[in-house]
Amino acid sequence: MISIKNYISCWETSIFSQADLAPWDVTSNATEAISRAIENLDDDYLIKDDIAIHMTAHVEAGAIIKGPAIMGPNCFVAATAYLRDGVYLAEDCIVGPSCELKTTIMFPRSKVAHLSFVGDSLIGAGVNIEAGAIIANYRNELENKRILIQADNHIIDTGTDKFGSLIGDDARIGANAVIAPGSLISAGQIVPRLGLIDQHPETQPY
Repeated sequence: MISIKNYISCWETSIFSQADLAPWDVTSNATEAISRAIENLDDDYLIKDDIAIHMTAHVEAGAIIKGPAIMGPNCFVAATAYLRDGVYLAEDCIVGPSCELKTTIMFPRSKVAHLSFVGDSLIGAGVNIEAGAIIANYRNELENKRILIQADNHIIDTGTDKFGSLIGDDARIGANAVIAPGSLISAGQIVPRLGLIDQHPETQPY
């Protein structure tokens, strides 16, 4: 079992920690969890349908947000960004222009620069994802789409075919890097520009 709190230090105090779930179970249930959280927000949020935006957050014209979604205090979402299928931004998060976030939870002070894609992922606090990075969530290239993870000396079967990455606090993802589905990025880890992280057992050396 992967313990999210070993990657994201504020996990246990977050609105998502009521159950001790694996990260792929959290993303699978993100839309329901975010919808419930919206019901308990205070008057500092402007809520329309299933989208909640804090009064101090700024969403530029031209950004598209499809709920359920929560934009926390002092968040910034640039024009042409596309957020869908359950997105949560904690305080001081930044999403750049032409980014797509799908079913993604971002913790405080994390940034996703322009032209990046993040799918079905948990992003810790203080993470910086540079321009053009891809956090992929689907094994298009494999006949068996099930997300498997080679972790230390064992293989984790996530039981799902849609999961991106668990990215620990203060990690740095370089421009145009590719993080393959089912990757576990430790707190403080640096992925170089044009780097590839792939932890599927079929990609590992024997």
